[in-house]
Amino acid sequence: MPKMKSHKGSQKRFSKTGTGKLKRGHAYTSHLFANKSPKQKRNLRKTTTVSKGDFRRIKTMLPY
Repeated sequence: MPKMKSHKGSQKRFSKTGTGKLKRGHAYTSHLFANKSPKQKRNLRKTTTVSKGDFRRIKTMLPY
């Protein structure tokens, strides 16, 4: 059986942690910052983990 290919778009957006969870960046960080509060902008800089429902989908796109 041939090797599975990783989904290249997902590969660029998600990275695995040491415990096997997936890290992702936040949306809403490209423009229109004048009407966002400093607290919101500061929290959008941080990464977060993928939710349980999305994790199942993304796991199939990133087999390695």
